[in-house]
Amino acid sequence: MTRKLTPLLMAAVFCTPLLTTGCAEHRTYYDPYYHDQHPWVQENSYYTQWETDTHRNHEDFNKRSDADKKAYWDYRHQDDKNRNKDKDHDHDHDQNPH
Repeated sequence: MTRKLTPLLMAAVFCTPLLTTGCAEHRTYYDPYYHDQHPWVQENSYYTQWETDTHRNHEDFNKRSDADKKAYWDYRHQDDKNRNKDKDHDHDHDQNPH
């Protein structure tokens, strides 16, 4: 009977990590300061840029202090405001040619 269960147990041992771990690309973060969700697959490049711009060492976001997380979300939403402002402004005058 043990010989019949061994392959089944081995399969369960090897498959368990695949079934119990989530894909990091589908992970989202809730921003409690601005009350919105951010998919990490898109957020990672902003986070890396924030670390560079603010001269911080790389650290997993989950391990950051609450103050650092707030600083990041403030940075992130300010960047969004700047991008939207640039989109609204017609820099190349294609809307109103002379």
